[in-house]
Amino acid sequence: MTITAINVRNQFRGTIKEIIEGPVVSEVDVLTRSGDVVTSVITTRSVKELGLEVGREVVALVKSTEVSIATL
Repeated sequence: MTITAINVRNQFRGTIKEIIEGPVVSEVDVLTRSGDVVTSVITTRSVKELGLEVGREVVALVKSTEVSIATL
């Protein structure tokens, strides 16, 4: 299943591994089928409105206008 109603090409299906809730924003870790973890920082209000919880299947939609790289 892909979501085509919005303009996002990078879609990663997975399950929520962890949610770290803050008073305003929360971190949501999604474990993808390939074993990678995608982390999203969204409002805590959105976490509640979407009914997000550990173990729930979701699609992580990744859209970026910039990717920065730094050397180590």
